[in-house]
Amino acid sequence: MKELTMQELVNYCKQYGFIFQGSEIYGGLANTWDYGPLGSRLKNAIKDSWRKRFIQEKDNAYEIDADIFMHPKVWEASGHVSSFSDPLIDCKYCHTRHRVDNLIESYDDKARADSMTEEEMMKYIKDNKVPCPNCGKSDYTDLRQFNLMFETQRGVVKDSKSIVYLRPENAQGEYVNFLNVQRTMRAKLPFSIGQIGKAFRNEITPGNFTFRTIEFEQMEYQTFCKEGNDTEIYNYYKEYAKKYFTDLGLPENKLRYHDHEKLAHYAKEACDIDYKFNFGWGEINGTHNRTNYDLSRHQEYSGESLMYLDPETNEKFIPYIIESTVGCDRLVLAILDNAYTKETLDNGEEREVLKLIPYLAPYKCSILPLVKKYHTEKSKEIYQKLSKKFMVSYDETGSIGKRYRRQDAIGTPFCITIDNETIENNTVTIRDRDTMEQITLKVDEIEKYIEERINF
Repeated sequence: MKELTMQELVNYCKQYGFIFQGSEIYGGLANTWDYGPLGSRLKNAIKDSWRKRFIQEKDNAYEIDADIFMHPKVWEASGHVSSFSDPLIDCKYCHTRHRVDNLIESYDDKARADSMTEEEMMKYIKDNKVPCPNCGKSDYTDLRQFNLMFETQRGVVKDSKSIVYLRPENAQGEYVNFLNVQRTMRAKLPFSIGQIGKAFRNEITPGNFTFRTIEFEQMEYQTFCKEGNDTEIYNYYKEYAKKYFTDLGLPENKLRYHDHEKLAHYAKEACDIDYKFNFGWGEINGTHNRTNYDLSRHQEYSGESLMYLDPETNEKFIPYIIESTVGCDRLVLAILDNAYTKETLDNGEEREVLKLIPYLAPYKCSILPLVKKYHTEKSKEIYQKLSKKFMVSYDETGSIGKRYRRQDAIGTPFCITIDNETIENNTVTIRDRDTMEQITLKVDEIEKYIEERINF
């Protein structure tokens, strides 16, 4: 197998219907991407896997779907209105814009820009003559902070009272619904609230395909707990998130913990899980011990008590929060980056294959009539039966070898060939994508065979 470039992955995603450039017929819009038929199915499978692991299989875990628009004071309480910005500089030669911390860590992946002040970051760039990734020169403007929140107007009159924001994160929806969930679910600490939803950031810097976009989806998870139990829960979710990623097929040697050396003012502990993309290490998960900062701020700004009454001790307190956030789009990209391969077979032929775990595959199997003229009717019958249970594709065009290759390229784990034996003996041939080995099964055994192999 050979190492693939990001451009090859972009081309692959467009060719097979995973991801297209946003508004492509109009020349595109920077840092926007549309998921095609196969990309949508892959992304939904990832979201389903997160729901299974973080909601369904966890005790006292509840999913919500908070609105994108929230009261403006929410973002004042969270600190986003006053201090949500990126440190950016421009190259004086080619005029491309770069996030300073990303520029440093792309130049040296051992550097820890999150522990540097603005002055230290600029000194590092000057001392090391960090080159512009676009033109190779090293002459930049002064650092400036750019606000990342999108704002718009509510109503017909434009004034300061009508400003609302597109949410830059999902977490605040979970915090402001803490009491609603606790009351309606009769939840006792520790309990968790999760949600999957869109967030928006006014990203200006280049995005490395879908890694950094202005519209993205987060799988947010907040565990509310009592002070004293917080560090244990924080360490648990660091490990739990990593296990989730490896179960999705990401290898250990492409994952690393990145503990924050410089903590946000509200944080007691913070750690990212990075994946090694073909452009370098990039964050796909963040686990943070946020203490009782968030609920305290919302209590202060709203005037509503967010105290929790411990039913055993009758003690009242504001809970600590352990956050475990997964970037859905970044995880999709990591899965594709890891799974997309080109193999040279023994006969010298090159095979393009997407080695997804079967649970994530857009199609779980493909129905292939060996001869269209003779085997279509039986093939359609099997297709319709199996499609009631899972996503199935149907392909009757071209040689059987070419059809195998097409299914390999989009990650379909099982190809089912219908031939004369199917009509005469009610058996089919099932081919495995990864081993290319074939076995014979009765038609009535297909469903069980596949279901046993697509579990997560």
